[in-house]
Amino acid sequence: MSNEVPQRYNWSSLNGLQLGRYAEYFAKMEFSMFGFEVFTSEVDDRGIDFVVRRNNGAFKTIQVKSCLKSNYVFMRKQYFELSENNYLFLLLFNDGELPTTYLIPAVEWRVPNALLKDKDYEGLKSAPEWGLQLSQKNLPLLQEYDFDKVVIKI
Repeated sequence: MSNEVPQRYNWSSLNGLQLGRYAEYFAKMEFSMFGFEVFTSEVDDRGIDFVVRRNNGAFKTIQVKSCLKSNYVFMRKQYFELSENNYLFLLLFNDGELPTTYLIPAVEWRVPNALLKDKDYEGLKSAPEWGLQLSQKNLPLLQEYDFDKVVIKI
């Protein structure tokens, strides 16, 4: 038996732009599978990758982040508002597997913890950000945000 990763799931062979684009399309299809209408914009200049709505309910704004080899992802605070209708769709990629998906309500960052980070970088050049510390120790904290569990609640 070969240890070669099937070309189809060889995420490491993609550049960052390709992986990000795949993640965004994958996220849209996941919402569609749960009966959401998906609305896209041509320009992502406000930190919103797309908007969803189900059964004429409230619109939800979605920011998509993908993670392959990093253990930290972030959203600039100026573009990721901690509102009730704002969500982060996170995809974790491992070669040879479909991505693992999570849906995190933005309001969760109101109470930062080991996983959910609030970084202001006062006095430094970096812009303030909301982050996810994806260490092996923190990965179990992600389970409550499993996409299939969270999406049915919104």
